[in-house]
Amino acid sequence: MSNQKLQTPIQYVKGVGPKLAKIFANLGIFTVEDLLYLVPREWEDRRNIKPLIQVRPADFEVIKGEILKVEAPQTRSRFSILKVYLTDKTATLQAVWFNQPFLKKLFRPGMKLIISGKVEISAYDHIMQMLVRDFEIDTGENLKIVPRYPLTEGLYPKKLRSVIRTVLDNYLKAIEDEKTRNALLALHEPKDLESIGQARDFLAYEELFLFQLGLLLRRQEYKEKLKGRVIDAEPVQLDEFNRLIPFVFTAAQDRVLQDILADIKSGKPMNRLLQGDVGSGKTIVAALAAYLTVKSGYQAAILAPTEILAQQHFGKLVKLFEGLFKVDLLTSATASDKKREELFDIDLVIGTHALLEEKVKFKNLAMVVIDEQHRFGVHQRAGLIKKGFSPHVLVMTATPIPRSLALTLYGDLDRSIIDELPPGRTPVKTYFVPEPKRSDAYEFIRLKVGEGRQVFFVCPLVEESSELDLKAAVDEAKRLQNDIFPELKVGLLHGRLKSDEKEAIMKKFLAKEIDILVSTTVIEVGIDVPNATVMVIEHAERFGLSQLHQLRGRIGRGSEQSFCFLIGSPKSQEAKARMKAMLDTSDGFKIAEADLRLRGPGEMLGVRQSGLPNFRVADIIRDEKILQAARSAALEFIERDPQGAHNRWESQRTAVENSKKKLEGSTFN
Repeated sequence: MSNQKLQTPIQYVKGVGPKLAKIFANLGIFTVEDLLYLVPREWEDRRNIKPLIQVRPADFEVIKGEILKVEAPQTRSRFSILKVYLTDKTATLQAVWFNQPFLKKLFRPGMKLIISGKVEISAYDHIMQMLVRDFEIDTGENLKIVPRYPLTEGLYPKKLRSVIRTVLDNYLKAIEDEKTRNALLALHEPKDLESIGQARDFLAYEELFLFQLGLLLRRQEYKEKLKGRVIDAEPVQLDEFNRLIPFVFTAAQDRVLQDILADIKSGKPMNRLLQGDVGSGKTIVAALAAYLTVKSGYQAAILAPTEILAQQHFGKLVKLFEGLFKVDLLTSATASDKKREELFDIDLVIGTHALLEEKVKFKNLAMVVIDEQHRFGVHQRAGLIKKGFSPHVLVMTATPIPRSLALTLYGDLDRSIIDELPPGRTPVKTYFVPEPKRSDAYEFIRLKVGEGRQVFFVCPLVEESSELDLKAAVDEAKRLQNDIFPELKVGLLHGRLKSDEKEAIMKKFLAKEIDILVSTTVIEVGIDVPNATVMVIEHAERFGLSQLHQLRGRIGRGSEQSFCFLIGSPKSQEAKARMKAMLDTSDGFKIAEADLRLRGPGEMLGVRQSGLPNFRVADIIRDEKILQAARSAALEFIERDPQGAHNRWESQRTAVENSKKKLEGSTFN
């Protein structure tokens, strides 16, 4: 599809030039191919434009008319209003633009306009008016269905359509596949509305198929070229491990374990994503993988995103494996040259980013477990993996990832899911608490602490901000201790504390020496205090949905009923939708789906997760079914004709990558 002609810089297209090319660059358009794949954001149907006399309030309309007069009335503030009176001989309508005073120079009486927007009755002079969303000067073009493209300052609809027309005339034939040519033509110059949807779906499928083909070929190449350590997992070893733990694995844990055992016995390096909701028991599965690795004579490493989580893992595993083999901890607080050297022979090392330092060496690292993998950048994950010789890799996340997102970000990883909680866990009861009901929540807390339970209070900030009226952890801890619960013991935990201070506070909380722990989101990941049965989240509307779910997951980890109170004043529809989702379900995957719909994949994952590909046509939320079909087709293609699949991918790599590294979010780079 993509050849040299399609890579022609946009500035060399007739009617563009260097100046306009810079404007096109603001839309991410650098080549002819980029412009061909500029998908309109909508299409305006002009086949049956109503006469003005038939236009009614509350409707969204496209209308044509001749300018009678232009007004720009003065306002007391800097707020500007532009009013243009249009007529089509049947009636007159007032078109209104806000804060676009420069348009006054463009419009003049006698000029014909095509405008679109919502129609209403003016509250000031009670005449029919339109709040204009889009407009263009009517030059008599014979367009029936008009594409509306993303625009940028200095680029107007008519000019953009003119350039696209030139590109279609002179470059479309450079695309070899006839179906693709027809689909692109249907997007830019549709004959009817039905053809638009069909064309867009076809191009989305084509793009997703090629992307999935690349991911799957990459996974296949990784497994075929590299040899992994063979790790024994005989029944006697599994029995030995089972005797170390005071519970029985759930059916979901057993199912995941079988996936892992098959991987580590195969002689090929494991490359597996383990998903499981908060409290589902991922860590003990990872501990078993590490145990089997060490029993086979190799080393294992567990990478955690925070010191608190690393210390918690270390505390549990050093106790679990006491007397069996050496377990050690490396964080920024414990890192010294001597400590780094000692790790060379340690059987199981647990650590934070300190493990990634160049000075940290391993003798024979064969198992890498990355906990809460989304907290680490691509190169950080790869840095630890390179410390071993094609080690087995298990990346874990307690943030449920919707299927469409998982297939996009982790399509080159095998995937296992723990989809049930251990027996005895009771779902957390969640309530929204408006400000007037705050005192009721306090009384409930006092009652629960009186029963011997403990409480988390989560605040968005560490110290009070003059810019944001949010409850800060430091000030909230003082207020709760001095004014609300003087008879109770209130502690404070946040990211600015030193490592030893954090550890000391957590030890006190675990020892029940603190009744209420006020914290920032430093507790979001991994903190396990079964006796804490109440969580209060201040300004809950300021948190993302997945983050709220993670915070709620810090309670409900014992057999006692737990309670989560969301305190806040949500104003926007999105904030209200987040609160409703938290009240409606405790299913992490349902919450993740809602979060994906509300915020989109980019905001949901955050800036640090740079692995989202820059699709030109496809939308992984809207096109989930197309994505799954493309994945299945790519798998079938590879199984039927591996070399043909490889050749097709290589021949179209430029089109798929779209001048960016679409696979940069994969675990292995």
